[in-house]
Amino acid sequence: MHETDDRERLDGLVAQLRADLAGENRATVEHGVRQRLSQVGLNLDDAEFERIVDELVGD
Repeated sequence: MHETDDRERLDGLVAQLRADLAGENRATVEHGVRQRLSQVGLNLDDAEFERIVDELVGD
């Protein structure tokens, strides 16, 4: 898998999650992100995972 392909997939996933998880609390967002990452087969390091959750929660 090419890095750009993974980045594009992740960007699309984050856009979907932003719509799906709008207004949810942090625990729900973390669960949703983990579940969707698993479904699409993307692995993120802890820092990137936290960055995405922070972005979606608005922290």
